[in-house]
Amino acid sequence: MRGVDWEVVIGMEVHVQPRTRSKMFCGCAIAELNAPPNTHVCEVCLGLPGVLPVPNQAAVEACLKTALALNCEIPRHTKFDRKNYMYPDLPKGYQISQYDLPMSINGRLELGERRVRIRRVHLEEDTGKLVHAGDKLHRAWESYVDLNRAGVPLMEIVSEPDLRSADEARDYAVELQTLLRTIGASTADMERGQLRAEPNISIRRAGSDELGVKTELKNINSFRALHRAINFEVERQKEVLESGGAVVQETRGWSEAEQRTFSQRSKEFAEDYRYFPEPDIPPLELDRAWIEELRAALPELPSLRRSRLAGQLPVGLANAIGADRELADLYESAVAKGAPALATANWIVNEVAPTGKLTSGANLAELIRLVDGGAITRDQAREAYLESADTGRTPAEIVTEHGYTQVSDESELRVLAEAVIDANPKATADFRAGKKQALQALMADLRKRAPHANPKAANEVLAKLLG
Repeated sequence: MRGVDWEVVIGMEVHVQPRTRSKMFCGCAIAELNAPPNTHVCEVCLGLPGVLPVPNQAAVEACLKTALALNCEIPRHTKFDRKNYMYPDLPKGYQISQYDLPMSINGRLELGERRVRIRRVHLEEDTGKLVHAGDKLHRAWESYVDLNRAGVPLMEIVSEPDLRSADEARDYAVELQTLLRTIGASTADMERGQLRAEPNISIRRAGSDELGVKTELKNINSFRALHRAINFEVERQKEVLESGGAVVQETRGWSEAEQRTFSQRSKEFAEDYRYFPEPDIPPLELDRAWIEELRAALPELPSLRRSRLAGQLPVGLANAIGADRELADLYESAVAKGAPALATANWIVNEVAPTGKLTSGANLAELIRLVDGGAITRDQAREAYLESADTGRTPAEIVTEHGYTQVSDESELRVLAEAVIDANPKATADFRAGKKQALQALMADLRKRAPHANPKAANEVLAKLLG
């Protein structure tokens, strides 16, 4: 089978922790990542006899908002089901999930030219966590159970197998994260386990309509790892098939340290879980008026905002700003206060985003006017921005208080430039010999002598003297 053209087929199951303060069916607080084991548990999430689960309305609302943002159909009735299996981190012996009547169905997510169909978005509860002594299951001499996560609400977003590469799968997960953050349904931080992407991967002969045998990948905690894990698994499956073997339907883990996938267990089918309706939670009727209120309250979605910003900015800047609701809000607020669009976008991408600190649109607009007008240097502007973001004070107040001024007077710059030329005979000779990059060394010395010198004016004076 060597030389066969293969097509990659990927469907995604993404588990997302909605933004709630308490668990899915009880009042236990959501534990911080490093909370002591088994300190956020109660009778309900421990599965003790005689307790009754009560659905978390905030989790239901987050799920519905996500479904609406993904253009899903919302049925009038939905219900919870018991998914039965035995595992040490599942104290009840079953997981409360949704099976045949999920909270939403038949949505879509536009991913550039590719439309990814969303099969369903439903709610369920998370399991606990096994901590293996020695860190790896196959090397552990004992394991411990931490049930802090047992009962934490999860939204499961299931796509159809419409993705065709590791690049598309990574971009799909990134776009989902952006959407979830924009609508406020989840902070969706992969490193904190709030978004877990589990790709189902198969390959088939190019041009075929039949689906190949799939494997599901687990233990992926970054977009980079997702991309690498899929590429490895695709190559592994090709090697198996081209050597005359058969791909086995199974769940595989991803080892970041070894950069490979490894077999965990055979992949179960739905009937293996013996789903049946959760007897302790009656079916839910989703009020149509409430659904429409949620729909009307959705903010402008990332894809629409990027398209609108692309009418004002280069595509790269529009995409970078449109991917973050807070940055996009800051950009539009600053522009509304009179800041030039391109300068504002560049400042936000290059200066604001790396700090993770936000000021008001009015303050940012004022800062950009100070920089563009030559009143302060860019280095001074960075310092003023950070202080403004921390204190809320205006850049003009901060500039006045610290005595920031930019040296732009030609006579002052000429004195500085002459001193730099005298102190750097080699760089001066190199420049006059045609090595234009030598001017950078001279400018570096000038900036060292006078950090507040106007870079553009200083460069012109130096070039004129070197003539």
